Amino acid sequence: MENVQNIILCGVGGQGTILASKVLSAALVAGGYDVKMSEIHGMSQRGGSVTTQVRFGKKVYSPIIGKGSADILVSFEIMEAARYLDDLKENGHVVVNNFKIDTATTASGKDVYPDDIIGKLSKVATTYVVDAGKIAGDLGNKKAMNIVLLGALVKLMQLQQLDWDAALKKCVKPKFIDLNLKAFQAGLDSVG
Repeated sequence: MENVQNIILCGVGGQGTILASKVLSAALVAGGYDVKMSEIHGMSQRGGSVTTQVRFGKKVYSPIIGKGSADILVSFEIMEAARYLDDLKENGHVVVNNFKIDTATTASGKDVYPDDIIGKLSKVATTYVVDAGKIAGDLGNKKAMNIVLLGALVKLMQLQQLDWDAALKKCVKPKFIDLNLKAFQAGLDSVG
């Protein structure tokens, strides 16, 4: 792969955004890519926004993705997709978890959670909606939705040839490996 690929993963604190990015980076490095990853987590312990940027290719010089330069935006929560949409390049792709988390202001009733964000996303980017919360819940633990989304991303980027089992085993606690292997496969299967 000559061109550098730019991926932004965004979510809310506690959704496993950073773990998914670490698994992604580990598999890419093991696959021979040059990889740079950066993470930003503001008030993540209080349900704030968490983003990571992963860049990979033959040679990557910077971990930072400029505005309007991301090839794919993977959002673990619907409103987070809207928040980071400006980072996506023209003709980029969005993978969005069909999952809402109220902010402090929407939970208190001061604001209303915006309507039809997915419809708005679909008007400006090729958008894949994954019901990762339901898929992970059906597997026994909703917290695995991050790995479901990772599987969907891998399928869209056609990176299935990398050793994802090894990357998961490297990054995930041993007692959760079986669940995460199933979640990853379910994510692969969720994208047509």
